[in-house]
Amino acid sequence: MLPALVDATWLEPRLGAAGLLVADVRWYLDGRSGRAAYESGHLPGSVFVDLDTELSVRGAPTEGRHPLPSPEAFARVLARHGIGPQDTVVAYDDTGGGSAARLVWMLRQLGQPAALLDGGLRTWPGAFEVGGGTERPAGAVAPRPWPAAALAGVEEVASLPPGVVLVDARAPERFRGETEPIDPRPGHIPGARNLPWTGILDPSSGRFGSVEFLRARFAAIGVEAGTPMVASCGSGVSACALLLAHEHAGLGSARLFVASFSGWSNDPLRPIALGGDSIGTAG
Repeated sequence: MLPALVDATWLEPRLGAAGLLVADVRWYLDGRSGRAAYESGHLPGSVFVDLDTELSVRGAPTEGRHPLPSPEAFARVLARHGIGPQDTVVAYDDTGGGSAARLVWMLRQLGQPAALLDGGLRTWPGAFEVGGGTERPAGAVAPRPWPAAALAGVEEVASLPPGVVLVDARAPERFRGETEPIDPRPGHIPGARNLPWTGILDPSSGRFGSVEFLRARFAAIGVEAGTPMVASCGSGVSACALLLAHEHAGLGSARLFVASFSGWSNDPLRPIALGGDSIGTAG
């Protein structure tokens, strides 16, 4: 199986090879256009995959801001971008994985080889293309169901048994409830522990930290090898970076709470906690 992370030295000589597709998954919480960023400069031959319209769907507020698309809808997205079921996909963004990890995690859950370009755009040594890019539509792609073992629902998160660690990947100030730029209530799910997804990155390179570094970060919030873990964030996107880091560190499997805090905070009957410690921040 392809590792969860690859670097530019792995990707550059393979760029353009049959069976390999590169996906640009830039997305910004502040509303800037990921597509505009792609068109201003992207890896040669890469396609733009839209987080809002292709890697998620609109749902009820309690489902969060980025519910997973149905298996049928996601299969159509893959076909539209020319991604066949045996193709290898490398995804990148310009934040270190905060949005591109979503596509990588989705594909890996379906058993498809996919990896995150570690460090993203800032590590690319070659030239960039500009413009809209060229799609290569594939034939029909058969839908594959999302594996239930990879997901945690809201009722389960509300009553996690002792020993299961709920990890919130948001920035410390959002976790503590000091600010909330987009969701209806500030704070965090009671019992959650905060490991900001940026805290898994080396601040000097923007790449994921070493295996030893990652294990130490997870250990600081009580996650060791084999510890049951559920990852959450604002809307089930940046939590995927934590899930890839968890896998890369060899800590076993973990699950995603897709609705995350956006879904939780939209239900007025759900309790919310304020304050708390943030462990493993960068710097």
